[in-house]
Amino acid sequence: MSLFKRHGLHPRTDLGQNFLIDLNILDFVVREAHLEKDRDVVLEVGAGTAGMTAFLADGAAAVVSVEVDKTMHRMATEQLAGRENVTLLQTDALKNKNNISPIVLDAVRAELDTLAARNPEEPPRLKLVANLPYNIATPIISNLAGSDLPWSRMVAMIQYELAQRMAARPGEAGDGGGGGGSYGALSAWVQNLAGVKILKKIPPSVFWPRPGVDSAVIRLNPNPRAREQIADLRFFQDFLRRLFHHRRKLMRGVLCGMYRQQLDKPEVDALLAAEGYEPNARAEAFDPTQLRELGNAFYHAIEAKQAAPVPSPAAAEEE
Repeated sequence: MSLFKRHGLHPRTDLGQNFLIDLNILDFVVREAHLEKDRDVVLEVGAGTAGMTAFLADGAAAVVSVEVDKTMHRMATEQLAGRENVTLLQTDALKNKNNISPIVLDAVRAELDTLAARNPEEPPRLKLVANLPYNIATPIISNLAGSDLPWSRMVAMIQYELAQRMAARPGEAGDGGGGGGSYGALSAWVQNLAGVKILKKIPPSVFWPRPGVDSAVIRLNPNPRAREQIADLRFFQDFLRRLFHHRRKLMRGVLCGMYRQQLDKPEVDALLAAEGYEPNARAEAFDPTQLRELGNAFYHAIEAKQAAPVPSPAAAEEE
């Protein structure tokens, strides 16, 4: 607060700037990352004034910290002077909602390559550790989880309602039953890539300025076995998004509409029957594993149909 006052600045609500001012919580987040000095590269999104960045730099081999606000970047640069293992980027962490910025990815890969060359016997690991701005928390976590980067852990401060959604199971609707933390596409996507655990619920009082909602520290650990069973990551992510866009409708009708150009209704019915789904089923009733298996079935059916040779006019006439 003194730093902001000295510079004549105010936090920007449009960028989700809520700064963590409780050192006990900051220490908790960093400890849960289980950093190793000779092995871990940390990605931090939302550097702010670099309060957490300095702690991360003490525990990790390298830190790539991203800050979109030019003023915050300048202040963070001053605070991190002399920290040779920190790369501070002034850029948007996202290229778009479905992709992390290439600038960020290149910086992370460069640090991973450097660390691998320094210690070839032990593969480097990437960890996301951050007080994530609320407005980009979902795409940062979901896109990193599905990336080809060797991430081994994510520990992030995010909105509590979002943490509930990531950890939700079929039939859950979050606090108060209002649907804010309800099970959906994000739940199924993240849980098919990682184990998800809400570590701590955090009140607004630990931030400045205080947000209007509770926060949570959430931890994700990769689940390579589940990930390997997804036939195609891009198809599956799109499958979940479109399927849950009409979450209250019967799944059969939604799927017929989604793939009307690739599959006819009898083919959709056959796929559902083969997977053991009733015609009146809704997507929100099925767990992440079941949705993965259904997504795989549709992917393979569409791929097989597109790969099938088209009969020539002459062959058709002979038939």
